[in-house]
Amino acid sequence: MSKKVILGMSGGVDSSVSAILLKEAGYEVVGLFMKNWEEKDEDGVCTSTEDAEDAKRVANQLGFPCYTINFEKEYWDRVFTYFLDEYKKGRTPNPDVMCNQEIKFNAFLDYALKLDADYIAMGHYAQVMEKDGQYLLLRGKDDNKDQSYFLSRIGQKALSKTIFPIGHLEKSEVREIANRYELYTAKKKDSTGICFIGERDFDEFLDKYLLSTPGKIIDVDGEKIGEHTGLIHYTLGQRKGIGIGGVGTGEPWFVAGKSLKNNILYVAQGEKHPSLYSTSMIGEDPAWILDKSPEFPLKCTAKFRYRQKDIPVTVSELPDGTLSIIYDNPVKAVTPGQVAVLYQGAVCLGSSIIKSIEPLDKKYSFINID
Repeated sequence: MSKKVILGMSGGVDSSVSAILLKEAGYEVVGLFMKNWEEKDEDGVCTSTEDAEDAKRVANQLGFPCYTINFEKEYWDRVFTYFLDEYKKGRTPNPDVMCNQEIKFNAFLDYALKLDADYIAMGHYAQVMEKDGQYLLLRGKDDNKDQSYFLSRIGQKALSKTIFPIGHLEKSEVREIANRYELYTAKKKDSTGICFIGERDFDEFLDKYLLSTPGKIIDVDGEKIGEHTGLIHYTLGQRKGIGIGGVGTGEPWFVAGKSLKNNILYVAQGEKHPSLYSTSMIGEDPAWILDKSPEFPLKCTAKFRYRQKDIPVTVSELPDGTLSIIYDNPVKAVTPGQVAVLYQGAVCLGSSIIKSIEPLDKKYSFINID
C-alpha cells in the first residue's frame, strides 16, 4: 500500500513540480492549500484566492485532490502578532522564518497527521538526510534558491515527517519538468516579499497597523541633518528611502542605529563607515535542528540574512542560555530581530534571533537600539 503524503500547495511552480515527483515515486498525494491571510490588493483582487485556484488546476491536471485549509487565526496569533511586536521594539523581524516554525511545520503538520498522512511535503529548496536515527537539514542543491535559512527553526518531529521533493534540483530543472508536463503554473513567476504584504508599499502597510511618530535624523557624530517619518520605517544598513541628500561629502547615507527612547534615527555617511560594522552579536531563543545543542565553543559559519555569503564564526553559550557569536571579520548591518543561521558545511545546525550587536568601534555603542 502506497504511503500518503499531504503536499502544501502554494499555487506556484515549485509545489506543482513537487506533486509530479511524489506521484512518480509512488506516493498517494493529497494537496492542501494554506490560507493564512485574507486581503485584497490595490486592484481589489485577493491573491490567495487566485493561488488556491491555480493549485486546484494543477491537482486536477495531475489527478489528485486538493483542498483549502484556513490557518488565518493561527497565522495572526503566532506570526503576525510577533511581526508587529518586533517592529514596536525597533527591530526588523523575519516572519517567513516564523511562518515555517509555527504554521507550515507545526499547525499544518498536526493537521496532516490527524488525516493519517505518513508524511508532509513542501516545495522548498532544501534536503533532509537521516543519519544514525537523527534527521539533518541540508542546503538545497541550487545555491541561488537554497531555503534552509528559512527552515532553520524546524525540529526533529517535523523533519522526520517531511519530504522536500525538489531539494536536489536546480530551479531551471524544476521549470523544465513543469514545461514538459505542460503544467498550468509552468510560466508563473515566483512570488516575492512577505506573503501578507506582497507587492504593496511596505511603509504604507506598517502605518495601517502601527503608530508612526516622526522625529530627528542625527548623524553618528551628533549633528541633526533631517527628519524621519517613524522609526518603524527604517532598518539597520538601509540606504534607500532615508530622505537625506546633498549633505556632507556626497556619499550615500546609511541607517546606523535607533533610539526608541528619544525617537532618534542615527545615520552614517559612506558604506565603509565603522559605525555600520559589528564584531559579534548576542542571539536569543536558540533553536537547534537536533534535539540537543552542539558542543561549545563551536566553530562554524553563519548567515545573518538570506542570500548572504557564509561568514566564519565562533559560537559560545552564555549562562542565561543566549549565544555569543563572534565573527572572524567585521560584518556590516547585522540587524536585531533578524535570524542568525548556523551551518557546518552543507548541514544547517539551527538558528537564534539577533538580540544585540557589538560595534566595531566602541564609541558608537550608543547607537544600539534601546
